[in-house]
Amino acid sequence: MNEAGYIEGENVIVIYRWAEGHNDRLRSLADDLVRRRVSVLTAFTPAAAFAAKAATPTIPIVFGVNEDPVRLGLAASLSRPGGNATGINFLTAEVAAKRLALLRELIPTAARAALLVNPANATSMESTLSDVMSAARVMGLQIKVVNAATSNEINAAFATLATEKVDVLLVAGDAFYSSRRVQLVHLATHYGIPATYSQREFTDVGGLMSYGPNFADVFRQVGSYVGRLLKGAKPAELPVMQSSKFEFVINAETARLFGVTVPPKLLAAADEVIE
Repeated sequence: MNEAGYIEGENVIVIYRWAEGHNDRLRSLADDLVRRRVSVLTAFTPAAAFAAKAATPTIPIVFGVNEDPVRLGLAASLSRPGGNATGINFLTAEVAAKRLALLRELIPTAARAALLVNPANATSMESTLSDVMSAARVMGLQIKVVNAATSNEINAAFATLATEKVDVLLVAGDAFYSSRRVQLVHLATHYGIPATYSQREFTDVGGLMSYGPNFADVFRQVGSYVGRLLKGAKPAELPVMQSSKFEFVINAETARLFGVTVPPKLLAAADEVIE
């Protein structure tokens, strides 16, 4: 937004709302923002984007979603989204299979993998399940799917995984999981389960490995579209963007803690190695 000439607190006011992982709150939050006559709405999950669209057919919306917005029904097409919403697909769900492949390369002896998904995020869960299951069959990996939509359910899920002695874990990309990243990383370390995550913020707090979009770039692109809409552009005519910058991060200190030797090929491929 700064690039478009908008400075928060000077010539634009940004109102923040957070549902704290409770999707049932999203519609009331969106309605409140509409009553405040905001000029543009932004939404960073499919559920939030749908809540925003349900709240207003006219106020421009910029969404950030983790899978194809055309398939979701948020846009008519990528080139001409139509309606009052456009934004960016940051492809977290689509790259889940890639994350599993990288984890298998790190732990080549793995035979039993677990996939942690949030059933409250049904659209993303379906896409992730489809991609990961297909990739696992090719790799010859058994996959155990575990659901968790609350902090207590995350605790219970890890206790189950420890009992069943899975070799590795893939944590699905999910806004709630991002907010609980310290808990997830702590439990993976506590139970000794090598895990891969959807964004570098997990490796920053001790997670073993992450592969996913560069969210600083995602937010920059969203801010750019907000600036253009504030200047009069029409969301129906702004093509949906797709993430082009991805980060592969390995936490070498955590690898040593797990007794894992990172292959030189992976070290060379990583965008960053945390020592």
